[in-house]
Amino acid sequence: MGAEEAAAVLPPEPRARLAALTDLHPDPLTGPLDAPAARTVLARTDLLVTGWGCPTLTADVLAHAPRLRAVLHAAGSVKALVSDALWARGIVVSSAADANAGPVADFTLAAIVLAAKQALPTAAGYPAGWPAFGERRGADARTIGIIGASRIGRLVLARLRASGRGHRLLLHDPYVREDEAARLGAEPAALDDLCRAADIVTVHAPELPETYRMLNARRLALIPDGGAVVNTARGSLVDTDALTRECATGRLSAFLDVTDPEPLPAGHPLLALPNVLVTPHIAGAQGSEARRLGAYAVDEAARYLRGEPLLGRRTAADLPRLA
Repeated sequence: MGAEEAAAVLPPEPRARLAALTDLHPDPLTGPLDAPAARTVLARTDLLVTGWGCPTLTADVLAHAPRLRAVLHAAGSVKALVSDALWARGIVVSSAADANAGPVADFTLAAIVLAAKQALPTAAGYPAGWPAFGERRGADARTIGIIGASRIGRLVLARLRASGRGHRLLLHDPYVREDEAARLGAEPAALDDLCRAADIVTVHAPELPETYRMLNARRLALIPDGGAVVNTARGSLVDTDALTRECATGRLSAFLDVTDPEPLPAGHPLLALPNVLVTPHIAGAQGSEARRLGAYAVDEAARYLRGEPLLGRRTAADLPRLA
């Protein structure tokens, strides 16, 4: 990770904890991992703490890290980080995705509340005129469709249940049985049925070939008039052109922290529509929240050194179902 990111993820307190556990190298590796200086550090590295922007740990990189035993990723997805060579070496991998999930779930819940209250289309009409009392929409007792019982999807479900708003929660996830959905407080639903019934559809599925544009033109057309789409997962799960058409008519609103492409090109219609909020991939840990990731990685280092199981352990078999 870069020096600025490293300072945010590992500020003095967690850095001191890590230094007490290990012989911590004083400076982050901010350049290419095949640079001479990086090779010198890697040659004596047993545990590697990585973060945003870390290059893939390829066979060439790993050839210069003969002692490496564990990679503790102080960020979310490890898909761009790992390689077949890493798994073949038996190197243990941990992700701080659990620590990153809380901010994403909080952001999603805020977007759901704004969507339920029709905040964007209402704001678009202000100050020309305030909506009459009978035209205002509340956030209680709405039908919300959750696509994907992922780590974040489950946190969103828990927050919605705890809100006391009396929502009807629909869940689409092919890996979740009916009894498990019930324990999560949701009704299992086929994706088409979820789209037909939900006032708000929020996306929490991983980016896989089978999830590419799962919210396509046909399914977006099923969402009732006045509905909204919230996407804090991956942009490719939603057909951008089809969503643009639906939002341009005013029929749907959208809260998009991720897009396809990402970022959207300047002048893209979604950026100008008053019923669409596009944010630059900020739902996950940002600024003051980034220290959560470093603290998680340090805790994982302590667990690893004590010989305990890692809470964020990831394996090659996990990758197909990870974001």
